[in-house]
Amino acid sequence: MSVETRTADPAAPPGASGRGGSLLKGRGIGELLMDQRAFVALIVLVIVFSLLSDAFLTPSNLVVMTKHVAYNAILALGMLLVIITGGIDLSVGSVVGLSGIVAGMLLQGWELSLLDTTAYPAVWVVVVIALAVGGLVGALNGLLVTRFHVAPFIATLGTMYIARGAALLISDGTTFPRLQGDEALGNTGFSFLGLGTPLGIPTAIWIMVVAAVLVWLLVARSGFGRHLFATGGNERAAELSGVKVRSVKMRVYVISGLCAAMAGLIIASELTSAAPQTGQSFELNAIAAVVIGGASLAGGRGSVRGALIGAFVIGFLSDGLVLIGVSSFWQTVIKGLVIVLAVILDQSQVRLKRRRAAAAAARSLAADTAEVRA
Repeated sequence: MSVETRTADPAAPPGASGRGGSLLKGRGIGELLMDQRAFVALIVLVIVFSLLSDAFLTPSNLVVMTKHVAYNAILALGMLLVIITGGIDLSVGSVVGLSGIVAGMLLQGWELSLLDTTAYPAVWVVVVIALAVGGLVGALNGLLVTRFHVAPFIATLGTMYIARGAALLISDGTTFPRLQGDEALGNTGFSFLGLGTPLGIPTAIWIMVVAAVLVWLLVARSGFGRHLFATGGNERAAELSGVKVRSVKMRVYVISGLCAAMAGLIIASELTSAAPQTGQSFELNAIAAVVIGGASLAGGRGSVRGALIGAFVIGFLSDGLVLIGVSSFWQTVIKGLVIVLAVILDQSQVRLKRRRAAAAAARSLAADTAEVRA
């Protein structure tokens, strides 16, 4: 599931697509490996950790690691849409914590002082309200970026603190435990999101797959997807061609907020508790997954396939380091180095494509000149 802008690779030489379906399509081996760097990195991680630990490739551990990947993958899918438009969303980690706290408050009873009663909403109502909270934070981000022209980094940095502060205020800084619900109150079943295993596969993985398919359809099979890449590639040109840039940006921030809220619900469900600190630094993992997957922070380039592979790289790296006993301090250092390396490789790929495009243009010009002289 991969899609990129047609204008993102101006370096493609004339006739490259017609060379017998060749995998290289006029590219060198080095450039092919550069294009597939996220997948190559994932394969290398699997091989290395398999050699270092016999438990890494066991079926049970793969399921556990994929379940952990699901949280970051869902966040990365929302972040992908934002980054394609040239934006960034730093608030997703705080929305993870806020959505869990909202769910915890509702499941334990929402005191309605004006009515002198306590409401115990059904689980589906709890889920809808928590998702709506995430969507509202996303809408606030979109409003700040599109209407008040606040830079995405600053706008989402502000809402990151607002959402985290709201979670602390609602919970008074404490954890909501025992979120299984009460059958007598009709609000049981919340644990299904985090602990359910339909067909033997954790619910979180099913949600990740469904989210990936929906986002892929949105990006690759809809007019909205074309507007995404047009906005990120050249916002002014997109406006002149009739793209409603403000609407596009508003929607992607709302989707990002919804994805973050869903991740928060899954985590709270799995732990059967909600803490206001949940989700700290999750925004960095989401950004890292998207960048490792080949998206450009400048906008206009990215793919669902790349974001998913990037999430697997981050997830497998984290779990593999834990499995072989690497300290949490070194884990942070290593993940930081991986992110920096991903950006360096991305910039190297861009320069390589530009040089190849320049060389192709020079050859074409020389051929035209020779033909004229002849």
